[in-house]
Amino acid sequence: MRYHALAIMSTAAPVSARPSRAVIVWLCAVLAMVAAIVVVGGLTRLTESGLSITEWQPVTGILPPLSEADWQVELEKYRSTTQYQVVNKGMALEDFKVIFWWEWGHRLLARAIGLLVLLPLLWFGWSGALSGPMLRRGWVLFGLVCVQGLIGWLMVVSGLVGRLEVSQYRLAAHLGGAFVIFAWALLMLLDMTRRSLAGRRPGVRLAAWVVAAVFLQILLGALVAGLDAGLVYNTWPLMDGKLVPAGLFIQTPWWTNFGENVTTIQFQHRLTAYAIVALVAAAAIVAARRRAGADTAAILLFATIVQVALGIYTLLAGASGEQPIALAAMHQSGAVALFAAAIVHWHALRGAPAQQPYVESRIAAPARA
Repeated sequence: MRYHALAIMSTAAPVSARPSRAVIVWLCAVLAMVAAIVVVGGLTRLTESGLSITEWQPVTGILPPLSEADWQVELEKYRSTTQYQVVNKGMALEDFKVIFWWEWGHRLLARAIGLLVLLPLLWFGWSGALSGPMLRRGWVLFGLVCVQGLIGWLMVVSGLVGRLEVSQYRLAAHLGGAFVIFAWALLMLLDMTRRSLAGRRPGVRLAAWVVAAVFLQILLGALVAGLDAGLVYNTWPLMDGKLVPAGLFIQTPWWTNFGENVTTIQFQHRLTAYAIVALVAAAAIVAARRRAGADTAAILLFATIVQVALGIYTLLAGASGEQPIALAAMHQSGAVALFAAAIVHWHALRGAPAQQPYVESRIAAPARA
């Protein structure tokens, strides 16, 4: 009895191959860390801490200031920003340390995510725990994390000079990038752990629209946050006493209103929320009638109701002129949960191909002499 060399070298795995528990735990940890950094990033913005570190040092920046002289150097760098000169002029060192630690923690968590993706991925590739398409998807995940770091720095740069805060467009790109990473890791996990369907189930296109609408709403939410548009028109369901407020298109050219007019930005955020509610309700009805994805549709409906309630409560709470940090963090966490629920529901209906191999086959089939 002998073995073919090609069979021994093959990376193809039998259909029955399953991902190792370590791979599943790894992806769950990545998802938890990405969800955490979304919330921490929101808190960093709410505490106006994002511009406290004016340089991007991916390696040496891991160490915080270790002496009083080091702290004075960092504060002096911050004093060169427009935000300091206009908003925080005369800020004491102790107050600066508060916002510095928020931003430093945010960046440290980002570095931790990069290592969490890279180091296990290297091991899984070397050991054969991942191979083929799934290993390539893992490397795409790492690439997305690297690109996200660059987007984050470009966002910070936009607010150092000439602005009091970062560009709302770059903020939206940065937040959107985090959710793309989350979606990519979640789909990897779902493809590994959920059973495949023979074909697409009813409502899959509607489920895809829900995912797209939720992602769009996340980007619009970033615009709201970037311009503090949630601190105006703090009534619901009316805005300025009307269903359709005045002043939606007062800027020229007209298309700038969608990203720079606080009235339009809040209004479109509200409208998209209503559209999501309608889409999710329709998805739940289809799932109940066709008996396809009813369990995931129920979870999606619950997540939608909770998120809408949090959004309304957060809006009303901003009437004081300040956004309650804890409430805003809950609203951002709700966005992560809703996005995850939308993806899970879509995945349950999409009709994935037959079970694909995830691990390298260590046993070669015997060949006849």
